[in-house]
Amino acid sequence: MKIAKHMEVVFVVALAAAGSFSYFADGVPQAHARPAVIQDSSIATETRMAVVVVKGKRPSAAEKQQMLLADRRAPGSVI
Repeated sequence: MKIAKHMEVVFVVALAAAGSFSYFADGVPQAHARPAVIQDSSIATETRMAVVVVKGKRPSAAEKQQMLLADRRAPGSVI
């Protein structure tokens, strides 16, 4: 309950921490993201259906069993 008494101090400290972080974060260079290349085959028109290609391999039975066991061991799992 002591934190409830001193919420103003907690707010000022959090504000100061956020302000100082934004000051130091200005020195971090921006990411050089570029948009994905859109292929003509992935755009649907009135006469043509869009095509989606998913590349990847299917897991084997042993890999599926291993993933299932890993999910069961994970905290907060509903299985």
